[in-house]
Amino acid sequence: MNSVNQSAALGQSAALKVVSLVSLGQHPVSGRLRRAEQDARALELCLTLSRQQPEGQVSVSAWHASGEEIMTGSEQDVALRGYLGMGLEALTLVTPRALQDKAAERVVDVWPLLAARLREGAPQLVVCGGQSETGEGSGLLPHLLAESLGWPLVEGLVEIESCDGEHLTALQALPRGQRRRLRVRLPALVSVDSAAPAARQSAFGQARRGSLVRVETGGAAHDSVAEAFAITPARKRPKRLKRIKATNARDRFKAAAAKAEGGGGKRLEGVSAEEGAGEILKLLREEGVVR
Repeated sequence: MNSVNQSAALGQSAALKVVSLVSLGQHPVSGRLRRAEQDARALELCLTLSRQQPEGQVSVSAWHASGEEIMTGSEQDVALRGYLGMGLEALTLVTPRALQDKAAERVVDVWPLLAARLREGAPQLVVCGGQSETGEGSGLLPHLLAESLGWPLVEGLVEIESCDGEHLTALQALPRGQRRRLRVRLPALVSVDSAAPAARQSAFGQARRGSLVRVETGGAAHDSVAEAFAITPARKRPKRLKRIKATNARDRFKAAAAKAEGGGGKRLEGVSAEEGAGEILKLLREEGVVR
């Protein structure tokens, strides 16, 4: 009986800690806050991994970093509860010890908060989306965290096949629908691709029953560069029209109905970094980006 209890305790202590980083999304039409599409897909991969493993072998939690207080019933609170509706009992709010007033025009950089909290929590696997839908949307958060923690970073995952506690086996999305199987040593940080499985529907009852748990970590780091940004709604760029030099109606119709042929481009394999950089610079000069 004692040996059974010891093995059960060992399995519980050796549970794989998986953290899904989530952010506030924004509906492209209405502009209302919601759960972010890519972050929801990242959480879906984590929940799928937990379901595939024996019970108690994988511990999944979701973290959201914010420099401001999120009031109950606010638009931010409702949007974050969309993740709770996917089957979580709680969502961790990573905040600085001194929260910023919403009226203050200061931008809090959240990645130092996440880096400090990840060092304290020591998870084996961190999964996030490739790019946020609000704020800067630069896609640099995974890179900054991986560099700060000294972890390997893998981008564009569409499926997590298995995880044995030391290595992660996953599929990475490549151009033209191709896939590549990777084996990564843990701890690691991975981001998902838009081709990953869609997230499950959020259950309203579970979203209301779940709780947002605040965890204070470090002080607020202000982003002086982002404070100088002017954020405006994106506008659809005009489509560049092709100049038709036909002289009669028949040739003009054929030119307008003709399909564009992508016969350009060059595939580089086994070249050095200098040769690759030279080809990229050559292409930029041909396109008029660099003069």
